[in-house]
Amino acid sequence: MTFPNTVPHDSPPSDDDAADNKPHPLHRRLKSFVKRAGRTTDGQARAFAELGPLFLIPYKPEPLDLAAAFGGRTGPTVLEIGFGMGEATAHIATVLPETNFLCCEVHEPGVGALLKRIGEQSITNIRICAHDAVDVLDHMLQPGSLAGVHVFFPDPWHKKRHNKRRLIQPEFVKKLAGHLQPGGYIHCATDWQPYAEQMLEVLSAESLLRNTAEGYAPKPGYRPLTKFENRGLKLGHGVWDLVFQRA
Repeated sequence: MTFPNTVPHDSPPSDDDAADNKPHPLHRRLKSFVKRAGRTTDGQARAFAELGPLFLIPYKPEPLDLAAAFGGRTGPTVLEIGFGMGEATAHIATVLPETNFLCCEVHEPGVGALLKRIGEQSITNIRICAHDAVDVLDHMLQPGSLAGVHVFFPDPWHKKRHNKRRLIQPEFVKKLAGHLQPGGYIHCATDWQPYAEQMLEVLSAESLLRNTAEGYAPKPGYRPLTKFENRGLKLGHGVWDLVFQRA
């Protein structure tokens, strides 16, 4: 199954030296994703067919009426960028039922998995745009329209020469901050300490934001521990949360 109106996927760079000679990704075009392999299961395909018309929002380069997109529901809107298989997203939506969650993900099995969870758990406050979040921010969402942004466990791009491909960069953070309401927040989480340090540096440098903690934040109660995260913690791996607020 393929999505209409989605942008072409980027491929992660190879390990050879040719990858280092590519232009900086922000010079080509800022994007919020990389391609990941995966297969859509029969259950996910059924979720696309049955629930897609209700919960998928097609990308259109025009302002989105958020209240209409959520069936007339008014309330704060949180943008989630890259929800993986949707486990944490579904949990957060159930513990914050008064909040609307607009979720961007281009990984088809992940979108299918979240649609399946929506049906199984009767979740009504999620909408999915299977498109690059940068385009959604630039063309569909108005400045000052978001109560929050969630970016959980983005690709850490471990190799130093690939760090420039990380999502949390000054230009992108400025874009996110500009879409927040006064008092709105950005919540990032990562299990890679060098990336956590970069996130802290970049978020701290954005003049529109202030840190809600002295350094890293305690894990907010709404964010669950995933199976992957629990396994890592048992092995002694760290997890770092950062919560910054629009001044």
